[in-house]
Amino acid sequence: MVSIRKIGGLGRSYRHFLRYRQILGIIFKYGFGNIIDALNLDEYIEIGLKLISRNKGERLEKLSGAMRIRMIFEELGPTFIKFGQILSSRPDLIPVNLLTELARLQDHVPPFSFDEVAAIISAEFGRPHGEVFEFIDHTPIASASIGQVHRAGITGVGEVAVKVQRPGIRKIIEVDLEIMHHLATLAEDHVEEIAYHRPVRIVEEFAKSLGRELDYSVEASNLERMARQFSNDKTVHIPGVFRAESSQRVLTMEFIRGVKISERAALVRQGLDIGQITRNGAQFVMKQVFDFGFFHADPHPGNLFVLPKNVICPVDFGMAGFIPRHTRESFVDLIYAIHKKDMRLGARFLLELADYDVEPDLAALEKDLTDFVVLNLDRPLKEIRIGQLVQDILEISSHHKMRIPPDLFLMMKAFATVEGVAKKLDPDFDMIKAAAPHVRQAKLSRLSPKRISEDMLGITREALRFARIFPSDFLEILRLAKLGNIRLNIQIQGFERMLATHDQISNRISFAIIIAALIMGSAQLINSNVPPILFGVSVIGIAGFIAAALMGVWLLVAIIKKGRL
Repeated sequence: MVSIRKIGGLGRSYRHFLRYRQILGIIFKYGFGNIIDALNLDEYIEIGLKLISRNKGERLEKLSGAMRIRMIFEELGPTFIKFGQILSSRPDLIPVNLLTELARLQDHVPPFSFDEVAAIISAEFGRPHGEVFEFIDHTPIASASIGQVHRAGITGVGEVAVKVQRPGIRKIIEVDLEIMHHLATLAEDHVEEIAYHRPVRIVEEFAKSLGRELDYSVEASNLERMARQFSNDKTVHIPGVFRAESSQRVLTMEFIRGVKISERAALVRQGLDIGQITRNGAQFVMKQVFDFGFFHADPHPGNLFVLPKNVICPVDFGMAGFIPRHTRESFVDLIYAIHKKDMRLGARFLLELADYDVEPDLAALEKDLTDFVVLNLDRPLKEIRIGQLVQDILEISSHHKMRIPPDLFLMMKAFATVEGVAKKLDPDFDMIKAAAPHVRQAKLSRLSPKRISEDMLGITREALRFARIFPSDFLEILRLAKLGNIRLNIQIQGFERMLATHDQISNRISFAIIIAALIMGSAQLINSNVPPILFGVSVIGIAGFIAAALMGVWLLVAIIKKGRL
């Protein structure tokens, strides 16, 4: 995981002052100056933010908020682009309307020099790149925000593809994450509309995801696991990994010479069967999800190649997902319930799949699912689009304040992506029909003798474990009760925020009472002509009125600054 150091005051903020000012300036430029004001940044950084020229703000009111957020990420560079790309697969963390927009984020990062490539290889393997590889091309064949790929050769092996991590990228990411974490903390403390989406948790989750992407050994493990899954499948080829020439910052893989699946004309020129390619690609995704639960989480057209004999070859396994068996089965049950138009059962399975803080209204959820079925499924199968189904299910979940787990969403998104590729290759291809046998097999597999025996064995194992530990646990509870040491630790979500708000309200009321008392007391002093007297008026009374006026202005400014009267 990438480390996040918290900003505690001016010292650490000033260390990254230029980057901080750039980030805030771009946020303001795209019309989010109100958020900067609401964050009360002047309490944390006493100098510097005033240098942001508000006259340079480029007001873009005609664009949606989601579009402007995407443009902010693109302008802020690699860390934020990667942040947006990861967020685009996290409906549990961000609003649904932002998912589609962030999915459009693209890397526009120039390649780094070959001297830097050679230095990284030398540092990782302790010897010059010429001793690690027989040759390596100086010009990369692909470049992205995290790294770039070069064609190379290994003695006795032949051509390989070498992915090298961008120099200094970890330090750049750590600086940006520190600033992002600070801004997220302020947003959670001061902006209720943003606090609902738990921005601190979003940044922390991002740090974990990015930490995995920065470790190329994780991608190597993903490749090897996928290769084992499809070792007996002649329609799929997974690139091999060369561990001896790989490390955390260098990944060496089999060099793939194929045609991108999106290049239909090139596939036809090669004499490949478009229909068979489409079926193989769809089966590749179905088997990952329904048979193994481990899947390529980013199967966009640029990551799918076609080899001779219509073989599918996926590349770039930096993002992979895993769906445990019970989640896969609940997903299959949800599909089956919707297909049978049993909305009560469908609502129950959707609740099993989703996360939520407060259980949704089951009757309202059933009604929304009924509307979903009428709108989407009462039509010929060929007209049904999985991408639209996914979007509608997400909107239903969001409406009922349910969060779809990230890996489940990645799986649904993978289905929709492959369907889009398949429709471009073969407009008559029916993804629903292709999935039907896998859904039926998934339901039937639960009734197999092997599965039943496994389930019974698991239940027996858990029962024996419970029987073994329950007596000692129960005796410990009795012992603690006898000593009077049992304590209940109850945490109420949002309670601290409520206490802080009540504390603020009570302070303002107390302040207002003091002001009222000063006014009344001063009026009494003036009315009684309490000395000293100046121009016929009590000086102490006048001083009291002035003090009350200053305190009143102070209170009013504090209220206006918070944006509430």
